[in-house]
Amino acid sequence: MPNYQLVYFNGRGRAELCRLIFHTAGVPFEDIRLDHTKGEWPGEWKAKCPFGQLPILVVDGKVLAQSRAAARYLAREFNLAGKTSWDQARADMFIDEFDDIGTEVVKFAFEKDEAKKAELSAKFYADTLPRHLGYLENLLKENNGGDGYFVGDSLTWAGLGIANAYDLLGGTDAPFENFPLLAGLIKRVRAHPKVAEWINARPQTPF
Repeated sequence: MPNYQLVYFNGRGRAELCRLIFHTAGVPFEDIRLDHTKGEWPGEWKAKCPFGQLPILVVDGKVLAQSRAAARYLAREFNLAGKTSWDQARADMFIDEFDDIGTEVVKFAFEKDEAKKAELSAKFYADTLPRHLGYLENLLKENNGGDGYFVGDSLTWAGLGIANAYDLLGGTDAPFENFPLLAGLIKRVRAHPKVAEWINARPQTPF
């Protein structure tokens, strides 16, 4: 078994999908959480980062940067990427869609002008998010009526990705009220024994 280290800050952020994959697969790893207030970042780590940023995945001393590249690698290693090349491509498609949603969230999440932030947030939850969730609801329905998973007949990193997006969107059911198939999928993924165990045990962090 390789030695895995996942290096990020003390938050879910861009590293949480990798953590979910590790825990779902039951593969041990070192969850290194840097505290910049204690000088741990940049410290010794920045020089080890190929692009000068976190997260990075270290596998037997070899470094892989970019959060999605790391998550995709782990999903493939642990049989969570999809059983066929088509299923793998479809899972990638869903992950890219979640990233598009995340990009829209960032537009207002870090906005310093409170009035503009409120305006952007309201537009996102009233228009942008429902539109994207509608796309996802329809695509989920295409796979066995939507009562299973996004891809194939088993959990993949795409399912873990929507569970991660649920947290990104505040960890409440409200955004999914009009999308019952998505809501059901999220509940199934979060109820997975290893996923539930991690969600209950993970540190409570602001992001």
